[in-house]
Amino acid sequence: MISLDKKDAIFQDFHMHTHFCDGKNSPEEMILSAIDKGLKTVGVCLHSVVDQSIQEYVDLVKEKNFCDEMKVLKEKYKDKIKVLCGIEWDLLTLNSVGEYDYVIGSSHFIKKDDKYFFIDRSEKEFLRTAKEAFNGDYYAFAEYYFAQVERIFDVAKVDIIGHIDLITKFNEGNKYFDVKNPRYVKAYQKAIDKLVTFNKPFEINMGAISRGYRTEPYPALDILEYIKKKGGKLILSSDSHSKDNVAYQYDKWAHLLG
Repeated sequence: MISLDKKDAIFQDFHMHTHFCDGKNSPEEMILSAIDKGLKTVGVCLHSVVDQSIQEYVDLVKEKNFCDEMKVLKEKYKDKIKVLCGIEWDLLTLNSVGEYDYVIGSSHFIKKDDKYFFIDRSEKEFLRTAKEAFNGDYYAFAEYYFAQVERIFDVAKVDIIGHIDLITKFNEGNKYFDVKNPRYVKAYQKAIDKLVTFNKPFEINMGAISRGYRTEPYPALDILEYIKKKGGKLILSSDSHSKDNVAYQYDKWAHLLG
């Protein structure tokens, strides 16, 4: 289903979103884009359902409708491309009514002192989280975030580990904290040390590049090298939210696979 063979890397993309959550296009438009770009396997995924007070765009009705549509599209395009139905499962997911071919484990929010806080929705929300939840201590924020990422296998049967250093989305050029700070390094290394034991691939994720937030993929190169050092597996993904960004810059970054 998900190939980790490097020769297959640029011909598959398992992380893309549609208008069923925060994407711009329909599942069919994403699939057609994948076909046009010569992909052999495409995975279209939905964000999981979390507390509606913090994330309003997915509910159980939308989830069912998405899964029903994906069943139709799998059959419709089976002679042109292998189509898979996926879900990006957040640690704070409430429940699910769908049937999925694979699960991407990610963390987009934190819950602290019974309050929910955003990690990546906007820079304003990111700054609010750091200020209100951690008194402006970005390293405490990172420690809490990576400790949460470390737990994703406790709540879901994950097939792919999503954008592990999402906390750096708005930190291009160390704008708010230094990614070489010993506290930050210790936090991500501790998470990776546990996650590699599950023998599942980490994403090399292009989403923040295509949307103009970063100049390099997730994870940062230091983290990527640490994953490799620990024997972790890697996979390319676009995290595309529009049909134009399917398999985004795969040709430029595929060398990071090793």
